[in-house]
Amino acid sequence: MGMQANSPWALLLLIPWAVAVWWMIRGTLRLQGTRKKIAIALRSFILLLVIAIAAGVQPYWHVEQRNVIFVADRSASVNADASLGEWIAKASAAKDEEDQSGIVSIGLDAAIDKVLSPDQLPSAERYTFRSGVNENFTDLSQALRLASGMLHEAGGGKIVLLSDGAENAGSMLRQAELLGHAGIKVDVVPVAAPQRVDASLEAMDVPQTLRQGEKFTFEFTINSTSSGTAKLRLYEDNRELSTSEIVLEPGENRFALQSAALEPGFHRFRAELYAEGDEREQNNTAYAFSRVSGPPAVLIVEGVPGSSGNVEAALKASLIRYETIPPERLSVQLASYAAYDSIILNNVPATRIAAKPMEWLGKAVSDYGIGLVMLGGDNSFGLGGYFQTPIEKALPVYMDLKGKRQLPSLGLILVIDRSGSMAGGKLELAKEAAMRTIELMRPEDSVGVVAFDSTPWWIVEPTKLTDREEVLGKIQGIQAEGGTEIFPALDTAYNRLLEMDAQRKHIILLTDGQSASNPGYAALTQGMVDNTMTMSTVAVGDGADQVMLEQLAKQAKGRFYFTNDESTLPAIFSRETVLMSRTYVVEQNAPPLVGQAGSWSSMWQNGLPNLQAYIATTAKETAEVALLSPQGDPILARWAYGSGRTVAWTSDLTGKWSRDWVQWAALPNVLAEWIKWTFPQFESTPYSASAELDGREAMLRLRAEGSDTAAKLSAVVTDETGKSTTLSPLPAAPGEYAASLPVSEPGVYLMQVNEQTAAAGGAETPNPGSGTTTGFVIPYSPEYRLTGENGAEALQQLANATGGRLLSLDAPQEAYRFDPVESRQPYDWTRELLLLILVLWLLDILLRRLSLPWQRIGRMLLARLGLAGGRLQRKEPAAAAPSGAMSRLQQRKSRTAGFYGERAAGTSDVASTSRTSGQVQGSASVGQLNGASADLNGVQQASANTSQTVSRSNRSQAPKPDDQGQAGKQQREMLDSQHNAAGKSSQPSASPANQEAKRAEGQATVNRLLAAKKRGNR
Repeated sequence: MGMQANSPWALLLLIPWAVAVWWMIRGTLRLQGTRKKIAIALRSFILLLVIAIAAGVQPYWHVEQRNVIFVADRSASVNADASLGEWIAKASAAKDEEDQSGIVSIGLDAAIDKVLSPDQLPSAERYTFRSGVNENFTDLSQALRLASGMLHEAGGGKIVLLSDGAENAGSMLRQAELLGHAGIKVDVVPVAAPQRVDASLEAMDVPQTLRQGEKFTFEFTINSTSSGTAKLRLYEDNRELSTSEIVLEPGENRFALQSAALEPGFHRFRAELYAEGDEREQNNTAYAFSRVSGPPAVLIVEGVPGSSGNVEAALKASLIRYETIPPERLSVQLASYAAYDSIILNNVPATRIAAKPMEWLGKAVSDYGIGLVMLGGDNSFGLGGYFQTPIEKALPVYMDLKGKRQLPSLGLILVIDRSGSMAGGKLELAKEAAMRTIELMRPEDSVGVVAFDSTPWWIVEPTKLTDREEVLGKIQGIQAEGGTEIFPALDTAYNRLLEMDAQRKHIILLTDGQSASNPGYAALTQGMVDNTMTMSTVAVGDGADQVMLEQLAKQAKGRFYFTNDESTLPAIFSRETVLMSRTYVVEQNAPPLVGQAGSWSSMWQNGLPNLQAYIATTAKETAEVALLSPQGDPILARWAYGSGRTVAWTSDLTGKWSRDWVQWAALPNVLAEWIKWTFPQFESTPYSASAELDGREAMLRLRAEGSDTAAKLSAVVTDETGKSTTLSPLPAAPGEYAASLPVSEPGVYLMQVNEQTAAAGGAETPNPGSGTTTGFVIPYSPEYRLTGENGAEALQQLANATGGRLLSLDAPQEAYRFDPVESRQPYDWTRELLLLILVLWLLDILLRRLSLPWQRIGRMLLARLGLAGGRLQRKEPAAAAPSGAMSRLQQRKSRTAGFYGERAAGTSDVASTSRTSGQVQGSASVGQLNGASADLNGVQQASANTSQTVSRSNRSQAPKPDDQGQAGKQQREMLDSQHNAAGKSSQPSASPANQEAKRAEGQATVNRLLAAKKRGNR
């Protein structure tokens, strides 16, 4: 047994402790004798205990025991929990009673299944693991680190690792160096992977760069544990290319398929393997990508079929490939847009573009550098409903007129179906559409919102838009319930719209069902026309009464909309709101004015043709307005948006508003230049990317092909679901950059890489023209590969590096066959010391604050313990003790009185008192002390009763010294006589003479007190 201090520096507190003890000995004056010694000892001991706790002083014992931590590899490559649990249970059953065991499970992360303790396992046959681990990866270094920490707290021991040694995250050999320095040995138990029928698609190789028309080969590497047939399916951009029947043999199989790069752009490939009897599907998919370069390609999206002839002719004349589609055919896959260099929206309303393609168009421009051109018409820009859409964000103009001209005031009532069938996404998008409409309106406009089920409910009473936020908040509170009754809601809206003071009045009706009754709407719609009102209707879904709604819109001089995609509702409402103000279409017959044309100035140095009409918009703050109208509205504007470029032409190219322009001979070249300006701008040294999967994240490597310059980069990575992540790669080597990306799913990832330049104020902005699009592949976890590293060899290296042993699965009892470790087993007595400090502190308070006869209590305790000879047998000394004390007190009093001239009187009084006290005490027994005490109290009471009378007489005439002496003599004689009488009497009760003596003695005491007071007054 010994003592140890976990924080020995705290023992330096013994120096101030010694000073404090010395100070208490010298400075504690209130206490004396034994009481002082005990109090100082208590406080010193309390402080000493506090210092011991602060220093972590603990007792310890030397123990010999074997500590073993079992590390079980429970990853997918082993998949043998039952056999591992059986081996650990048999090994633990062979340990001695004092030996300790612990269990750690490992996959991607380490988890403690059993803490290190001597407790036996619940079963000696098999241990059942309780913790869950991520079996997709193996990181043995984490388990070794956790086990070494557990052994360090226990004073040492061994680690027994049960694994196949196929780690794919971390490095156990690097951890072995640390274990060797700590003196912890690792015994290894190689575990072979279970035999199963499995075929894994290990790799698919495709050239990352191809030219259009180039032939290339898909190369596949497949490993199989058995022979059999399989199907290999190949996909390009989620479109099946081929299905091949193949024959597999045990081991590695290689196959090749011929193909040709037909379409330029970025293409994703996916291969899937289907083998007979395959027991594991996680390793049956492989991914690859390639970018096919060739002539630039342009996608034309036209709102009116056949209206893009002038655009197509201009592209054909410049040898630019193009494809023309309606807006409904826009892809919902982001990667599909990477096949084009630019996209043209030719008079396309936003109501015909679904939410996902709308989002992808904006992301294709900002993240991947694809160009965007919007051509005007009566269904484009603000009239097309693009307010607050991703496309508006990408274009160089705003869709609304920000206070540029006076527009006619508008009175608008929204009639929205809130029946139960509208629950969910329909009603939420309807509310978003209503709020977007409110944001388009001006403060001088009036608005009302009525929701209806079986009856109409005013959500927003018709009012001026003075408090826009309040109106938006009320709209958000609409809830779906009830049936559908359209006529009462329309009638209510019509009557309230009559009361509005507005130049233009309009109603928008939205419903997804059919009215329960049809009383006839002819009179209602005729009233609207007579009062210069209009009404548009929106039918949502096939369940709506399309015939009735279309007829209502026609009778009320409005527009009818039908949609099966409720995501277009906000665009429909925005379009309706803008259409109510015909001033968005500006008619003129004059040539545009030249603005910030830049490199385009040379195209119209010979003048520009007249323009008949355009749609009014507002140029954004940083946009370049190349052509503008006499009113200052942008006609042709351009700017850079993210990694891409966009152009806005606010007139049309069909001849309706641009008759002179479509007849202009230079139009094909001018239009081609506009479109080519939006093409992606690539450096001569684009970046290539590769990725390595390391457990929780992918380590990305970027290389600038043919350049070693260290530019600052930013990268936007997009997965197959469209989720984007922005990275800042850091230089790792000349021309190489590295970054980490958290990933959870395999697949092809697109990456847009841009160089950064310092802008004003120190902010970093993308360098125009520096972007490049590339990609990388994240394969499935290497845990599922059939061709792994030699795990048994790695385990042997681990054992050799730490001095461990190679154990067998057939001999689990060998785990505890090693010399025990001698270690210290400390005991934490902090709780006990704190309790002792509390008790001593209370005892210290008791000793200092309570004035008790400590010596007498001590003698009584010693007597009871038999340390002082038992009880006192002689009563006389105990009774005489007070007499000796009283005698000494009277002598001191006599000497004091003599100093002031009263020595004789004082002496006689003392003698008389001494004799009286001695006789009384000598004749009284211990049991009579209470009676003497009562007599003394009687004397004191008599003295008090006579003190007032005597004081008055003394105040009137002070006694002379002779009189005092004579009076004292008489009193002494009286006391002597009383004393003699008391000595002869054996009765306990006092005689009359004794009582008289007591009264005389009290009178003498009063006289002495008065004399002392008089001397004090002098």
